[in-house]
Amino acid sequence: MLVVSLLAVSAAAQGSDGAYGCEANPTGNPIGGGEGYSDIFTSGDFTVTTAEELLDALKQAEHGQVIFLPDGVEIDLTGHLSIGVPGGVIVAGTRGLHGSPGARVFTTQENVTQFITSADEVRFTGLRFEGPYSGSERSGKFWGLFLSTRHYGTEVDNCEIYNWNYMAISISLGASRVQVHHNYIHHSQRGGYGYGVCIAAADADIIANKFDYCRHHVAGDGAPGCSYEAAWNLIMPNCTGYCLDMHGGGDRGDGTDIAGDWIYIHHNTFQGKQRAVGIYGVPSEEGQIHHNWFTEPSAEAVHAVGNTRVYDNVYGPDKTLQEEPIEF
Repeated sequence: MLVVSLLAVSAAAQGSDGAYGCEANPTGNPIGGGEGYSDIFTSGDFTVTTAEELLDALKQAEHGQVIFLPDGVEIDLTGHLSIGVPGGVIVAGTRGLHGSPGARVFTTQENVTQFITSADEVRFTGLRFEGPYSGSERSGKFWGLFLSTRHYGTEVDNCEIYNWNYMAISISLGASRVQVHHNYIHHSQRGGYGYGVCIAAADADIIANKFDYCRHHVAGDGAPGCSYEAAWNLIMPNCTGYCLDMHGGGDRGDGTDIAGDWIYIHHNTFQGKQRAVGIYGVPSEEGQIHHNWFTEPSAEAVHAVGNTRVYDNVYGPDKTLQEEPIEF
C-alpha cells in the first residue's frame, strides 16, 4: 500500500507551500502512473494468461501472494460476474515497464460488476481493465462497474481503468483507508451515474491520478462516515458534470444537510470548463479546498454550502492567485 505522510492530511500538514496544481507532485511517481512508475511487479506466486487460470489462481491465492499477468496478455472475462479477490492478494501486471501498457483484462458483458473484494488489503496494480461501454447516454443496455469494495486497505494503483460507464470504482459502507493512486481513469460517463470513483459512507485517498471523460470523476454520497482527500490529480478537460462532488442530505432525502464528514481537495489541476467542485451540504467536520489550479479564470469553480473554506488557489492560464479566503 502507498504509505506517505502526504496522505495523512490535516490542516497543519497541508500547509501553504507555494505550489499550485498537480505539477509539484511529491509522490515520486508520475501522475497517472505508466512509464517511470517505480513499484512494478515482474513475477508472482501465480502466473496467469487465461481467464481460467486467473479464476483458478483467485481460488487458491492466500494473503501476501501475487497473481501476475505478463505483458501482452489479454484476458476476456465475459460471462464472469462479481469475481471475488481474497484478502491480502495482489493482482499485478507490468504497466509502465519498458513501455508496457499492462495486460488487458476486459469484458463485453452487459450489466456487470467485474470484481469485488472478499476481505481487507486487496491490491490491483499495473494492469488495464476495460469495461463494456464508453458512451454517455442513460441507457439500460450496458451497465458496467470494475471494482466494488467494502473492506479496509483496498489499493488500486498504476492501472488504466476505462469504459465502465456506471462507475469505475465503488467504495462503500465498511471500507476505510482505500487508496486510489497513480491511475488513468476515463470514460465512465453514463447519464445520471458515470463516476470514476464513488464513495458511500467510507473514506478514501485519491492521489496523483489522471481523470477524463467521466460525468463526475470523484463523487461522495455525503452520508455520515463519507470522506475523501483528492490531491495531485490531473483533471483533464472532458467532464460531463461537476468534476468532484459531495452530495448533501437534500440529494439523499434524509432530512439532513450533511455532506459527509470531511473533504480535502488540494494541489489538483482542473483543465475543463465544467464546475470543478460541488459540495451540496455541510461537512460535519470541515471542507478545505486549496492550492488547486483552476485553468479557467472563473472564481465560481467551487460551489459549497457551509463549513467549507476555499483559499490559496490560482485561476486562469496566468495562475492568478485568489485574493481572499472564501468561507462558506
